[in-house]
Amino acid sequence: MSFELITTRTEGRVGIVTLNRPKQLNALNDQLMNELGQALKGFDDDADIGCMIVTGSEKAFAAGADIGAMAKYTFADVYSGDYITRNWETIRSVRKPVIAAVSGFALGGGCELAMMCDFIIAADNAKFGQPEIKLGIIPGAGGTQRLPRAVGKAKAMDMALTGRMMDATEAERAGLVSRVVPLDKLMDEALGAALMICEYSLPSVMAAKECVNRAFEGGLRVLHAARQWPPADH
Repeated sequence: MSFELITTRTEGRVGIVTLNRPKQLNALNDQLMNELGQALKGFDDDADIGCMIVTGSEKAFAAGADIGAMAKYTFADVYSGDYITRNWETIRSVRKPVIAAVSGFALGGGCELAMMCDFIIAADNAKFGQPEIKLGIIPGAGGTQRLPRAVGKAKAMDMALTGRMMDATEAERAGLVSRVVPLDKLMDEALGAALMICEYSLPSVMAAKECVNRAFEGGLRVLHAARQWPPADH
């Protein structure tokens, strides 16, 4: 496939997607999210790929959703067009692991996109935040759901209500990112992790990802009941 707003390449069995709107600090618009979804699904369907990395530039992973493109939308436009859910959520259907390699700003939709990945490796210059409140709106792509699960209610409330940014050190301490590395080592670290994952049994890796996501998104009581067969009330 050929893309305009992302680039793709492979390193061994790793598929790498780089967001590529440098003048807009990788602001996320419909076209970019469509292309990202197509690239990730393409890698997911490729038997030669075992893991994926999503990254941006040194200055910005993604500075947010493209506010200019959204400004003209009405509620009816968003609701009838299934805005965000239609293409932003494509990443949630990817079965192979996806690592976010984040440097620079990951704000608003950029922070939410990073959280949709399976884990985040951050450069020491990374900044995370949900500044939507400064525009009189709230996070719209899972920030009010995934952020408190990752960092707890207190920090999520702090970030969502004040719009402040969290640096890489605080993000690791809070549990938002898995590790922090020097900027010049970011892609080496992410690629090393991805290549390690590729060494393991792909069905086992996919099953582990699914189980962790199910546990993360659901209650333990519900998960335990789902394992019972026949159902307890029969």
